[in-house]
Amino acid sequence: MKISIITLFPQVFDPILNSSILKRAQQKGMVKFELINLRDFGEGKHKVVDDRVYGGGAGMVLRADILAKALKKGKGERGKGKVILTSASGKPYKQSDAQRLSKIEHLIIVCGHYEGVDQRFIDEYVDLEISIGDYVLTGGEIPAMVIVDSVVRLIPGVLEKEEATQNESFSNFKFQIPNYKLLEHPQYTRPEIFEGKKVPAILLSGNHQKIAKWRKEQAIKKTKKVRPDLL
Repeated sequence: MKISIITLFPQVFDPILNSSILKRAQQKGMVKFELINLRDFGEGKHKVVDDRVYGGGAGMVLRADILAKALKKGKGERGKGKVILTSASGKPYKQSDAQRLSKIEHLIIVCGHYEGVDQRFIDEYVDLEISIGDYVLTGGEIPAMVIVDSVVRLIPGVLEKEEATQNESFSNFKFQIPNYKLLEHPQYTRPEIFEGKKVPAILLSGNHQKIAKWRKEQAIKKTKKVRPDLL
């Protein structure tokens, strides 16, 4: 997989893309990252990439023509790639989206900024607008990082154990109820006793059938308490 990121701040991605699982995925040759500095395509002495809003209003808007030039570089000679725009007004991002995107050969993520992006660019070039929550951020770099991290870890072979991604919150793991999504059950590790609190005895029993039943019950209980909207 190749992931191209069009951004005004490519430097903020280096620590994330070159750490932990994302770094290992690159070393294994399973993903390649490309950072495209939108400022390189700006106009004039100051490499301007934005302009005032037509019709009046506060803030500046990223220019469609500048973005189109950057996107052309991102698509390369083949002229292909699924284009995603990070936007507060986009589709709420879910685990199912990450699963679908992990199967795509080339993703191009455009980081929104300022007051937004010229709608003509969105209409002509953007395949999917994504929001990571009902709040507004300074720019689309953090949402882009969220998308990259959630997608890359789902590429087969990136994580050592495939089951690590199957049994998580919002995934179709074996405890799920049809038409519902459950949060992951509570997890425990050593020490067996921490500040007077013991690991649930069932987890130490060795009875995998009973453990599976307990985990399903706990997943339902936690979902009812924390995210009842999922039920």
